[in-house]
Amino acid sequence: MTHEKLRELLSRVHEHLSTSGSVDAESRRMLGALTRDIERALGRGAVDPGTTPGGALDPAAAGTAPRLESLAVRFEAGHPGLAKTLRELIDALVKAGI
Repeated sequence: MTHEKLRELLSRVHEHLSTSGSVDAESRRMLGALTRDIERALGRGAVDPGTTPGGALDPAAAGTAPRLESLAVRFEAGHPGLAKTLRELIDALVKAGI
């Protein structure tokens, strides 16, 4: 999985959030924190977005996929497009080893 694909998926999450006024504040906060963790990991230029340049697991990105899955379930009925994008992001993170 390339960094570009992960960034594209993160961009789609941000797009869903900006166009949906009905996502509650707590969900927005949680999604924002998760996307910042992923972006921070990608910004480090690590070989794998879930690791530090030395190869150790990045604590900011660790456990991101399960937290995203929880949010995807939460959005399934009211925001199916966002839930679908979150699941694509989860798949990309799992393939990247995060």
